[in-house]
Amino acid sequence: MKAMLATELNPALMPVAFLLGTWRGEGEGQYPSIKPFRYREEIRFSHNGKPFLIYTQRTEAIDTAQPMHGEAGYLRLVGDGRVEFVIAQPIGYAEISLGRVDGQRVDVECASVGRTPTAKAVTSISRSLWMDGETLRYELKMGMEGAPLARHLTASFRRAN
Repeated sequence: MKAMLATELNPALMPVAFLLGTWRGEGEGQYPSIKPFRYREEIRFSHNGKPFLIYTQRTEAIDTAQPMHGEAGYLRLVGDGRVEFVIAQPIGYAEISLGRVDGQRVDVECASVGRTPTAKAVTSISRSLWMDGETLRYELKMGMEGAPLARHLTASFRRAN
């Protein structure tokens, strides 16, 4: 078997290089139609030398370690601090979000949500990720048919590698 060679980071990704690595932490979820909950989470941002970051995320229940959610996608820088974040979720929808990177903060808002016929009626999503010292934090807001954009998830992470 050949040894894996480290791939150099594409220079276009330098503004989001702070996200690279595996991050683990805990979060809280809420929404007007559900009971608040806590969860454990792992987020991974990696690259393959091309001008995008590869994103994977998974959550599990704190008390049972049972899987709860997962998603995957790509974060692309498209010039002048603009970013595009494309994320697919196994619960039947995909989001295309547009936004900006400013220092060690990324803010995106959903420009389009594609849903399967059986997916929940999610109509809008916004995500913010930012560094707070050595801690990565995020907030996700979600809107559904008949309900405006509202805070759904918040979490904080420490770098695992």
